[in-house]
Amino acid sequence: MQTKTYQNACSVFLSLGALSLVAPALLSAQAAPPLARQRVLMDADWRFQQTAAVTLDNAAPITAWRWRSLENKPANADTEAAALTTTGSEWKQTSTDTDVFGGRAGFAWFATTLPALPQAHRLLEFEGVDDNATVYLNGVRLLQHKGYNEALEVPLDSAWRTSGPSVLTVLVQNTAGAGGITGSVTLGTPRAPGQDVSAPGFADSAWRTVHLPHDYVIEGAFTPKGDASHGSMIPTGAWYRKTFTLPASDKGKALWLDFDGIYRDSIVYLNGQKLGEHPCGYTPFHYDISRVANFGSGGKNVLAIQVNAQKQEGWWYEGGGIYRHVWLTTTDPVHIAPWGTFVSTQLPEPTANKPAERTTVTVKTTLDVPNDFNGNAAYQVICSVLDPKGESAGSAAKTITLSATGTDVSQQLTVARPALWSIETPNLYRLHTEIRQAGRVVDQTDTPFGIRTIRFDAEKGFFLNGKPVKIKGTCNHQDFIGVGVAMPDSVLNWRVKKLKEMGSNAYRMSHNPPTSELLDACDRQGMLVMDENRHLGDTEDGKASPTTPYEDLHEVASMVLRDRNHPSIIQWSMCNEEGIQGSAHGADIFRAMKTVVDKLDGTRPVTAAMNGGYDTAVGISSVTDVQGINYNPGAYDRFHRAHPEIPLYGSETASAVGARGVYDWTKFDRYYGDPAKFLVSAFDVNAPPWAQTAQVAWKAIAERPFVAGGYVWTGFDYKGEPTPFAWPDINSNFGIMDMCGFPKDSYYYYQAWWGDKATVHLLPHWNWAGHEGQNIRVWAYGNGDRVELFRNGKSIGAQLMPKYGHVEWEVPYASGTLEARSYAGGNLVAVDKVETTGAPVGLRLTTDRKILTADSEDITMVTVDVVDAKGRIVPTADNHVSFTLTGAGQIRGVGNGDPTCHEPDQASSRSVFKGKCMVLVGANDRIGEIRLTASAPGLKSASLTFRSAAR
Repeated sequence: MQTKTYQNACSVFLSLGALSLVAPALLSAQAAPPLARQRVLMDADWRFQQTAAVTLDNAAPITAWRWRSLENKPANADTEAAALTTTGSEWKQTSTDTDVFGGRAGFAWFATTLPALPQAHRLLEFEGVDDNATVYLNGVRLLQHKGYNEALEVPLDSAWRTSGPSVLTVLVQNTAGAGGITGSVTLGTPRAPGQDVSAPGFADSAWRTVHLPHDYVIEGAFTPKGDASHGSMIPTGAWYRKTFTLPASDKGKALWLDFDGIYRDSIVYLNGQKLGEHPCGYTPFHYDISRVANFGSGGKNVLAIQVNAQKQEGWWYEGGGIYRHVWLTTTDPVHIAPWGTFVSTQLPEPTANKPAERTTVTVKTTLDVPNDFNGNAAYQVICSVLDPKGESAGSAAKTITLSATGTDVSQQLTVARPALWSIETPNLYRLHTEIRQAGRVVDQTDTPFGIRTIRFDAEKGFFLNGKPVKIKGTCNHQDFIGVGVAMPDSVLNWRVKKLKEMGSNAYRMSHNPPTSELLDACDRQGMLVMDENRHLGDTEDGKASPTTPYEDLHEVASMVLRDRNHPSIIQWSMCNEEGIQGSAHGADIFRAMKTVVDKLDGTRPVTAAMNGGYDTAVGISSVTDVQGINYNPGAYDRFHRAHPEIPLYGSETASAVGARGVYDWTKFDRYYGDPAKFLVSAFDVNAPPWAQTAQVAWKAIAERPFVAGGYVWTGFDYKGEPTPFAWPDINSNFGIMDMCGFPKDSYYYYQAWWGDKATVHLLPHWNWAGHEGQNIRVWAYGNGDRVELFRNGKSIGAQLMPKYGHVEWEVPYASGTLEARSYAGGNLVAVDKVETTGAPVGLRLTTDRKILTADSEDITMVTVDVVDAKGRIVPTADNHVSFTLTGAGQIRGVGNGDPTCHEPDQASSRSVFKGKCMVLVGANDRIGEIRLTASAPGLKSASLTFRSAAR
């Protein structure tokens, strides 16, 4: 039997800490004496302009088309296009934005004759084609495009006929659902360029001012023309510009900009000079600006960033813009490299009889030097550790002579009686590193870290600090109501807290590296993490192909270098559900990636989330440290028998679908709910054919000690992937909580079997006017031995609670109260009840925080309940609520959890869904009072007062 032990420590900020956080206002006036390193948050005062998709002069819409159907792609499409006759009975008239496929998968030719256009530089702009398109002009292939409903531009001059008509033909492939030329098509010439947007002197005063993190796609409207899997919104391009100054004293220092995440295809300019391009929308990157920047009172710096969010990397809502933080670091030319601190710990695995007595802390520090460095000076590297109480826990020092190419320094020190990081007690230490030369501190960083052991055992599952821990995880994408993918740190922290309250202990970053602040929240709150890479191999496409190269693996390297010090991370995931996962080529890519990860970290297992191919001898399973299995409980036993030496876990489980507060039982396809309203029932009875209900999925994991645990898809609903519907549904139904973080009923199932408290939960609500005397299906979740149900004080009967299951009754409806009483060992341990409420009379506002930080980023979530005269939530209420806010804050967004609601996320009002909605209250940069008032016609209004305070 194979048992592998991995040990690691944690870093939250590799290049800063409380010692070096500087307000943006101090960019041009550093406090004296300055710190050896300054790391400045650059989120404030950006100018923003969204760019339109069509920017043509002499524009002529192309609306008259002919088309004919094909079952398969022609064997030689280029030859056929050159000789294509576009008349005849098989050709039919059509227009743009028409579905010609009607759900049929296959191909179709489209043709049109373009009007004369004497000007050169002719350009054709397609608003969208569903799915893929190959464009020909006069039989000459001009462009092949893969990706549905994406805008594309086609230059025409190379095949244009100046002496006769030009015939345009388009071969369209449809893979499923509707298909065709789904948006407008326009012929014209590019508009004459204005002043270069990247130039320092470009006039941007009319542009809107925004504060990062910023997602501009979420500001748009929902539309059936948008890609349903991406939230039915249409992304575009955009520009951002920021002006800042640097003191003369910074000249000669090392300066770089850190970008935590831009979606996507970013091009960054400083003072008109291009710094670089970064296509991936999920990985962090940085640029050296020391040779491009201007210094002193007479000079300013203009940062300009072009963004194009039209290309997709995933199959979910991805947003657009500079949606994570931007930082400016200033330090000595000899300095600790970005992501250049790595802390690891070695200690014997603790046991009940032998707790951890001491641990060896190994610190590896990478130093960078300037290009003209002569390498003759001696430097001292000093490492000091502070324990969770802030007291000294050990130190080490080493004197080195730097080389002209930089140096890696390894040091060790011992920490006695370590306070271990765990789920229950997430203790964090802090490493303070100083670089000194001739007694002067030239650079310094602070690195929070944790001490713990992890082990995956092929027979007994996962162990943390020597104790068996079942992984009770959720998968999550990175969007939320109002803010889209640009979630402020406070929202990230709140979401982790909500999952912990449910009993979850693990978080899968699906399917991309997260912002580092989310990992910080997991470190602080004791949440295990499966950190996940976006791309298998060297590709920006959604999936790798049999020809995908794997020589340049800088993206997975950046994830590991940035994140490797977080104690919450227990697994590195290289990919998700890749089509080549069971192939030799897939294994080759995975092996190359694993080599990079092991070299840069080596303290955690490397894995993949696989939905097949794990039975092959040549695929990724032949290389992985721990086997991840998606949606196949039946494979657990089979794989374990075939590979008893390999630990395994459910890398993606359940995918049950349901809408909060929906209890209809109309049957459609394989689902229950209200199909007329595009809503699935909240009872745990709905799952796609490839998935399982919550109870089926968790029972299979809980009953097998050799399965280390699993990650449920998903903790929260997210925009896009509106299973089992398409438009008008705009977000997923997979979440245990809805888009607002309001619990669905399955939340209480997981809370019962994941948590450590006695619980019982009753569903549905008990407002069924007009159904008197009719049987209502009633369920109860709980973790007791037995549940007894009472209607208006009279027992309906008791049932034994099956482990990892539920109990249910058919109850004739009569208004009043249903009460469930849960017993364990004969003792009453939990009670829940639902009551028939009165009519809505008022609103109630609640929040978990009333003091905000005046940084223009902090947000608190405010729940809005519609209540009756007794203060009970009316579960059928659908009132429309308006919000007013005064003082030092702003409304940052609204939501209600309704997957079919098309009201904007950024607004001052919202309709209620099943008795609830939510408003996000954000602070601005002023200290003072914030007052929120909610009102609705015919209801008593409600108010909350907040305080915006200094950090």
